[in-house]
Amino acid sequence: MKTKKIFDSFNYAFEGIIYTLRTQRNMRIHFIIAILVLFFSIFFDLSKMETIAVFITISLVIVTEMINTSIEATIDLITDKYHELAKIAKNVAAGAVLISAVNSIIVGYIVFFDKLDKLSTIFIHKVRNMPMNIVFVSLLIVIFIAIGIKAYFKEGTPLRGGMPSGHAAVSFSIFIAIAFLSQNTLIITLAFILALLVVQSRIESGIHSLIQVLVGSLLGALITLLIFNLVY
Repeated sequence: MKTKKIFDSFNYAFEGIIYTLRTQRNMRIHFIIAILVLFFSIFFDLSKMETIAVFITISLVIVTEMINTSIEATIDLITDKYHELAKIAKNVAAGAVLISAVNSIIVGYIVFFDKLDKLSTIFIHKVRNMPMNIVFVSLLIVIFIAIGIKAYFKEGTPLRGGMPSGHAAVSFSIFIAIAFLSQNTLIITLAFILALLVVQSRIESGIHSLIQVLVGSLLGALITLLIFNLVY
């Protein structure tokens, strides 16, 4: 029962993310910018503190946009008439989003501006000494894109059903990462088998169709393959 409740809690949380992404234009813009920033950050030699600042900034913008949406929905539930306090609440929430957006611009300027003149060199630089950063960013990009596609198709729930299969996308993203980072054929083969087992379990349980897991698998594999080919 506890496991089911925990699973439901995660599912409801992802439903909130998808609802905001589906209904709020600004949220879609934030997601697109987040994906682009995460992708291009791979080509910059970011320190740990700079990487943390980027992740916190992205999270802050997305969180404030979700809080703004929840406040607007709550006020609209309570009343459909104009009220000065309702206006203040919505304006304050929108102001919080604006501050977080301005903060993201400032952080982006501080972190990336002095590195732009080295872009051509960084673009071809092979970051072999920081493979975990590449894996982590690749997974985040795959997850963001999978959630975005789920929001577009409006099928299933975040953790169950829908196009594409997020589990398949993540499992094949991890498989491609292992294939690049490991020189051991046995490890690569085992990683591929595990990815196939994840896909097979989604089909056997009736959570996803064959097409959904195929699209998810290709999505995760191709995105990760593209990223690793660019930086390796």
